[in-house]
Amino acid sequence: MGNKPQRNIYWSLLELEAWSMHIAAVDEGLCFVGSQNKSYEELAEWATSRLPGSTLIRDDEKLRSYAAELVEYLQGERESFTFPFSLHGTPFQEAVWDALCAIPYGQTKSYSDIANHIKKPAAVRAVGAAIGANPVLISVPCHRVIGKNGALTGYRGGMDMKTKLLQLERTGLPADGAKRHG
Repeated sequence: MGNKPQRNIYWSLLELEAWSMHIAAVDEGLCFVGSQNKSYEELAEWATSRLPGSTLIRDDEKLRSYAAELVEYLQGERESFTFPFSLHGTPFQEAVWDALCAIPYGQTKSYSDIANHIKKPAAVRAVGAAIGANPVLISVPCHRVIGKNGALTGYRGGMDMKTKLLQLERTGLPADGAKRHG
């Protein structure tokens, strides 16, 4: 019959001091980083809408290398990620997400900067919607996008999470406010 092959999404709960977020990957790479302190439902709803028919399987071991790099970032010890992504969006969304990855650590861009970068200067609102749909928080750095006037704007992970991430990148101090050991 016309049955699609079952797709597995492997997930884990990343916990570090004040941080707790669900992360998930498919065989091709990291596909989801959740909001700080949000429930499993956030991941389940994303999986149902973006990868319908998939099966969520907890596998801490399979997610270990992704979690390790995210922890290093949150501790102020990593500025970029080496793991592969598997992003599931429209071609427009994926162009926006690629543009986000081009924003250097510690810097910010406006929504119109991103629209210009993808050569769609009139698409500022659509850029905002695509940024809001970014499934991989932190590693696809949508927290680096701010309003044209420099104001912090909406963030799927919440404004507290966005503020902490930007502060981490400005100061190099861990995003949880704890002092680094060593």
